[in-house]
Amino acid sequence: MDTITLGHLTGWQFAALAFAALLVGFSKTAVSGANTVSLAIFAAVLPARASTGILLPVLIAGDVLAVLTYRRHAHWPTLWRLFPAVGAGVVVGTLFLVWADDAVVRTSIGVILLFMAGVTVWRRRQARAGDDEGADAGQPDGAASRAGRAKARSYGVLGGFTTMVANAGGPVMSMYLLSAGFRKLGFLGTSAFFFLIVNVSKLPFSAGLGLIDGPSLLLDAALVVFVVPGALLGKWAVSRINQRLFERLVIAATVVGGLQLLLA
Repeated sequence: MDTITLGHLTGWQFAALAFAALLVGFSKTAVSGANTVSLAIFAAVLPARASTGILLPVLIAGDVLAVLTYRRHAHWPTLWRLFPAVGAGVVVGTLFLVWADDAVVRTSIGVILLFMAGVTVWRRRQARAGDDEGADAGQPDGAASRAGRAKARSYGVLGGFTTMVANAGGPVMSMYLLSAGFRKLGFLGTSAFFFLIVNVSKLPFSAGLGLIDGPSLLLDAALVVFVVPGALLGKWAVSRINQRLFERLVIAATVVGGLQLLLA
């Protein structure tokens, strides 16, 4: 990839990336999937292909903080059900990145963002009123045990593809976990381990594609600092946040970001 360093960024560009990194931390400990806004910011400030590689270590830092916060609430049977299909989706996404140039990747990210916004709208309409303030049980209800293999495979492949191509698997997995009957803490704990494992597994693929190199890691080191306060803010806000309003704002920002990438 074209080497991206701090010296290539203006003050406003770095401020935008720092805000995006803070939002990554917040999304990992409060509202999973909200980092689609971060994706749009990274892809707008940086070359589209390079943005996926630079964003990945920032996401992993947020995943580590989320695991430390919610590690006791993960539901491992659900994770094992998803991983094989996710792996297939990551391979498909890697092959796509080998073929696609920056313009195709930018357009694809824009389309994925708009699709994810539609997915999120659908999920919110399907959710029960009690989902936002529901019980904090660490286990899903009976719907999780009855979830068919075909459903897990379809969500897993789509999640693996979108997370590899655009780091945008959050809304897909959010929809799956909510449909499986997860409540707040079980949802956060399971998604924390899911994305930590998946994102770490993507590192060799991204490095092999040239999306991660020494200069990009130095930029990541500067941005990771902002993930920590975002995660702390998310931990504080998770029991206080107005989920419905925030999701509406996330959907709006995601649509704007997707349209900006498509029209750029």
